[in-house]
Amino acid sequence: MVIHSNSVPFKAMILAAGRGERMRPLTDTLPKPLLKAGGHALIEYHLRNLAQAGFKEIVINHAYLGDMIEDALGNGARYGVNITYSAECNVLETAGGIANALPLLNIDGDNCPFLVVNADIYCEMDYAQHIPVLQMMLSDSHYRLAHLVLVDNPEQHAEGDFALNDGWVALDGDQFFTFSGIGIYRPEFFVHLQPGLPTKLAPLLRKSMLEKKVSGEYFSGLWMDIGTPERLALLHRRLTNQ
Repeated sequence: MVIHSNSVPFKAMILAAGRGERMRPLTDTLPKPLLKAGGHALIEYHLRNLAQAGFKEIVINHAYLGDMIEDALGNGARYGVNITYSAECNVLETAGGIANALPLLNIDGDNCPFLVVNADIYCEMDYAQHIPVLQMMLSDSHYRLAHLVLVDNPEQHAEGDFALNDGWVALDGDQFFTFSGIGIYRPEFFVHLQPGLPTKLAPLLRKSMLEKKVSGEYFSGLWMDIGTPERLALLHRRLTNQ
């Protein structure tokens, strides 16, 4: 069990509702977040890292084989966190899934920003470094709606996604980076979405970037998008030094 001595008032969400088509046949009988590398399920690395950083309240959405995720992780006690699940009858895409979970993330109506992490990545970032960002966004006079973590472009996505100009994420610039799947958002970013409607995140981000409401940072450490069986095997070799 991971024990953290200092909890933070902010919540975190792990996105775990994807079908994992590119992972087949591994995902025919197991949800992608429960695939293992280095002896642990992909989603467990996030839970342990979040707990170590002091994030106690975790929301996890799921759809495909979601009962298996709940059975495997339980209430989160053995990881030192409290897990609440947001079940989706149909996959709602990233923004739709977050909007669907908003009542769990903003349960007191306090409009606190929250951290969101894709379950199907591996990242050795210390999530504690996001706490000052969350605090800043809570009282940000610029009223930024999102803050993204960008990484170097992997081989399978060499063109990247966005530029980073003076701390702001932009659609144009001298150098493009890849969105890591780690971001911080205000509830206001999603409140206008229709509940239960599949909605992609990228168009919403692009619109807000044009309004200069999306800040960002660059992470140079180990990050991997575990999107194929080959990348899962590569991560396993790295974690086990094979």
